Amino acid sequence: MAMLQQQQQRRDRIRLMLLLTPGLLWLVLFFALPLVIIVIYSFMTNDALGRVVYQPTLDNYITIFTQSLYINAYWRSIWTSVLTTVICLLLGYPLALFIARSPQQWRMPLLMLILIPFWTNFLVRIYAWQIILANNGLLNGLLEFIGIGRLSLINNEGATLIGLIYGELPFMVLPLYAAIDRFDFTLMEAAADLGASKVQAFLRIMLPMTMPGVVAGSVLVFIPTLGQFVVSELLGGAKVDYLGNLIQRLFLRANPINWPLGSAMAVLMMIVLLVLIMLYFRATTEEER
Repeated sequence: MAMLQQQQQRRDRIRLMLLLTPGLLWLVLFFALPLVIIVIYSFMTNDALGRVVYQPTLDNYITIFTQSLYINAYWRSIWTSVLTTVICLLLGYPLALFIARSPQQWRMPLLMLILIPFWTNFLVRIYAWQIILANNGLLNGLLEFIGIGRLSLINNEGATLIGLIYGELPFMVLPLYAAIDRFDFTLMEAAADLGASKVQAFLRIMLPMTMPGVVAGSVLVFIPTLGQFVVSELLGGAKVDYLGNLIQRLFLRANPINWPLGSAMAVLMMIVLLVLIMLYFRATTEEER
């Protein structure tokens, strides 16, 4: 009997391995292996023609920490990501609250309106914003019609911020909605009965109890924003250097191209994101996540 159980357990382990093998191979080939290559390249150097020279060095990391171009790019990217996250939170929380408090039959259509942008490629949507913000675009046409006159709305940091907020806002709304939908609004009524104002009840009861949604939405917005380069390239005119733009330029357009330095920048960016993810896991429980 014991031998039959052992054979069954062995067969179960074999079946499990067969089921896991395709996914594990995919992760190893297309995630772990490229990551290892980037880490290795970050300690290499390149020659005058841009070819990687397999000579271990720390010069790439020293360059990043000593040259103002790269230091400013990191701080600018972090600041823009924080600003985008805060604005998405200020816009997304009332929107998620409105959806959660709407009649049941309206909630799904409203959520679908939030998800509709994902049905179109992100790059196409950014090109649409180019048309809207262009000097002869829709928004400037409207401003001229109402007498304000045409403004410079594109190829600047403001246009980049608009594009980032537009692209990342749904990632803030959905976790907030999930948290607010579980909130017991009778607690707000009880707080009002005890003499608390709406602001006091929100700050002391609702906000703390929906904080897992705030944290999750902030992480989902901050992480992709930090490495974003398409928005700043197309709407910002590539006039300001962000992390994503510098990495893309070092890999594809620099003269000569510098894969080791670009890899070092990517590794440091991943370390920053890893620290933030660890803080997220420490700030929330498994049930909240």
